[in-house]
Amino acid sequence: MLGDEYPAFARCFEEEPVRDKGLRVNLLKASPEEFLQKNYFPLKPLPWAKEGFLCPEEARPGKHPCHEAGVYYLQEPSAMVPAALLGAEPGERILDLCAAPGGKTTQTASAMQNRGLLVSNEIHPERAKILSQNVERMGIRNAVVTNTDAHALADRLPGYFDRILVDAPCSGEGMFRKEPLAIPEWSMENVKMCAARQKEILDCAAVMLREGGILVYSTCTFSTEEDEGTVGEFLHRHPEFRVEKTPEIPGFSHGRPEWGSGRTEGLEYTVRMWPHIAAGEGHFAAVLRKGEAGIPLTAGRSGARRGGRREAFCDRERYPLWEAFCRETFRKPEEWLVPERLVLRKDTLWLLPEEMPELSGVRILRPGLMLGEFLKKRFEPSHALAMALSPEEVLRAESFGADAPETAAYLGGETLRTGTASGEKGWTLICVDGWSLGWAKCAGGALKNHYPRGLRTRC
Repeated sequence: MLGDEYPAFARCFEEEPVRDKGLRVNLLKASPEEFLQKNYFPLKPLPWAKEGFLCPEEARPGKHPCHEAGVYYLQEPSAMVPAALLGAEPGERILDLCAAPGGKTTQTASAMQNRGLLVSNEIHPERAKILSQNVERMGIRNAVVTNTDAHALADRLPGYFDRILVDAPCSGEGMFRKEPLAIPEWSMENVKMCAARQKEILDCAAVMLREGGILVYSTCTFSTEEDEGTVGEFLHRHPEFRVEKTPEIPGFSHGRPEWGSGRTEGLEYTVRMWPHIAAGEGHFAAVLRKGEAGIPLTAGRSGARRGGRREAFCDRERYPLWEAFCRETFRKPEEWLVPERLVLRKDTLWLLPEEMPELSGVRILRPGLMLGEFLKKRFEPSHALAMALSPEEVLRAESFGADAPETAAYLGGETLRTGTASGEKGWTLICVDGWSLGWAKCAGGALKNHYPRGLRTRC
């Protein structure tokens, strides 16, 4: 396949793998420029993601308080390519069909700026829980996390989405250098099984994509059967699709039509990332458009299937508790008092995305933003709500520096003394360098710690 390039490819597997971490700034929290000004780590920019950087492993970015605050996500550098190619825009309907652990979902949500609808699906229950946790940590408000198969979604949402990302389960050849334990799991039979599964998933995605929409297909394998072969066969089955040109970016190579099967025109526009060329592991991606370009993706949508008028949340005992919390906590409480977007599941209150579709029969782990719980005659806000807020949105906030002892004490579960805030009673947002970490409740000059016990640690 590689010809004269093969010796360089082979050598990269004999060398130590790149130890730098991929770090992607969460645009819901900070701009890349704002984050760089903090000078937390020595960073090198990545050419294919404006918010992506390389960070030395010895800097230990996973142990920094800003990681707990969801200010950035640690992600394999080449894994940032598919979501960058997806080109998500605020206000769109987007599906991440194979979403765990959540890197591409959180990157897509970052670009959407909490506007529109993001459905993130994962078929494996345990991986879906990890996905849900990452959605929470990154402060995403407009995501619905589902745990089902592609067929169940396709049955309910035909022609619904503007963009779909399929980061498909694959044989994982591109990760052999970074994860040697994946090597003994490889077999030709597994390659064939993955290719068959990819075909099934892509066919479901084609059903759910609207006319003019974009489908990005990606893998982390070198296998032609799963890359150009899968795309070529998909194009043969779905002549309404064509391959879009991809940008010329350092570290990108193009796919080869001669490695494909089925329909091969356009395969030269697919993207390959090789570990001897790019700052990352092996990856493949194809950008596919359904029908003609130039159709505004947010105009003239079909297939909404909202399931009729949704009942507004109007519980006579509980709604007043939520209203009181909003008026005591938020600077603009009216923005949160939207009964038609509120739903109660047992004792937990959720804020649904504005375009929440009807998904009866589908297992939903996270139907939007978890707001909190009703406990006896009071409302207690969730950690998810804290992570989705900025200090400008609340009446009471305390911010400490990343290296401040108060920050370490808060993450360790300790009670704090009030600092610069007025010391008024009520729920207070605790922040690190202006980014939310969680809740504390102020009373008597003390901030009682409400950081989740399962997350408590010393950074």
